[in-house]
Amino acid sequence: MVLVTLIGIAAFGWPLLADRQSGLAHSQDAPWLFAALLPLLVAVVVATIADQGMDAKAVAMLGVLAAVGAALRPLGAGTAGLEPMFFLMVLSGRVLGPGFGFVLGSVTMFASALLTGGVGPWMPFQMLALGWFSLGAGLLPGPERVRGRAELAMLAAYGFLGSFAYGTVMNLQGWVLLQGMGQGVSFHPGDPVAQNLARFVAYCAATSLGWDLGRAALTVVLTLALGATLLKALRRATRKAAFDAPVSFGREGASAPDPLSEGDTAGHDR
Repeated sequence: MVLVTLIGIAAFGWPLLADRQSGLAHSQDAPWLFAALLPLLVAVVVATIADQGMDAKAVAMLGVLAAVGAALRPLGAGTAGLEPMFFLMVLSGRVLGPGFGFVLGSVTMFASALLTGGVGPWMPFQMLALGWFSLGAGLLPGPERVRGRAELAMLAAYGFLGSFAYGTVMNLQGWVLLQGMGQGVSFHPGDPVAQNLARFVAYCAATSLGWDLGRAALTVVLTLALGATLLKALRRATRKAAFDAPVSFGREGASAPDPLSEGDTAGHDR
């Protein structure tokens, strides 16, 4: 996960450190990012399975959730930023944990891109951003510490803030490609990072704040309305799919009673 995160930070942020003569088209680095991301996703799945003891049924559930998330995305995409898939990523990341949550977010975005025809140089960046979004839900305080209404409130607050974070990260990918928007919001290659970041904040406020607000509001509403039911269902499915029945052993030196001897004793008593 650290390696994936470092690669993602470098992929999003390198134009801020580039000089004026550098090519800034993310279409050139997107195929390399995608090629690096796929084997790392497989590595995260394998490591999570080995660490948590999850079996093939848990991986199948991951695929089902990714398919459901991909099907939810077209229901609201393109309408005021309303994207119902984000609340499912919050709840699933919470139950599955950070490793599977990251993979779920990335695979869901990949599947939805194929479903909606949204394949382009932005796709691997969307996979990373949504993977981080789901990963963050898995890193929240554990269910043994926060349950019930407090848990739903925490997940709703995370969904609200995470929706803005997702939009901001994705803005960074597209903003460096846009030129001629005005001195106050355009990216200037080679300028100091602080100046470009100030322009980036102005760009986000002027262009995407409304879209991010719609995404955040819908995520909060769906999390509060459906979260309790879906959390119970996901946790029940995870317990059934992921873990074998625990094996317990008696105390050292203790032996189980012999049913034949018990029967003999009962016969003598009679």
